[in-house]
Amino acid sequence: MDSTTKTTKKKKTVNVKKLAIAAMLCAVAVVGSLIQFPVPGVAGKCAPVQHMVNVFCAVLLGPWYGVAVAFGASLLRNIFNLGTLLAFPGSMIGALLAGILYRVIKKPWPALILTLIGEVFGTGILGGLCAYPVALLFMNADAATTAFTVYIIPFLVSTVCGSVISGVVIAALERSHVLAQVKKTLE
Repeated sequence: MDSTTKTTKKKKTVNVKKLAIAAMLCAVAVVGSLIQFPVPGVAGKCAPVQHMVNVFCAVLLGPWYGVAVAFGASLLRNIFNLGTLLAFPGSMIGALLAGILYRVIKKPWPALILTLIGEVFGTGILGGLCAYPVALLFMNADAATTAFTVYIIPFLVSTVCGSVISGVVIAALERSHVLAQVKKTLE
């Protein structure tokens, strides 16, 4: 085999590995959506697993896989009646911002902290604000009014919980050098 064939074969193997991890994380997000708890004082529930998955995708796979996993999980959650249309903007924006920040920052610890902040800001603030037009266009008027005034708080609570969980797990994996080994197999 020449070097071009070896490189192409290795690249296909990496893509299959990344696709397998993405599919697994999508499944975790869908099944994890069953883990919810009410947020006192607001009309929403906290479902932190999607946000945990967004951070894992950012660290392991990159922003575009993260967006694809968030979209797939949101679509499946809606098909199985485990979520609403408001799952799309929050999860996808958070995954994109987290993935971009992790990819741009090269040093591990600042990258992880900024990735967590990117997930929280992308989902909690930007996703919460983007829930309004989604609700206005695709849901009833009451949902739109509620989305504009109420969803930022539960989105923030949910994403902070999921981000903290993922930050603790990723930090532990980093300290035990497991994260570096997993990343190396994906190169």
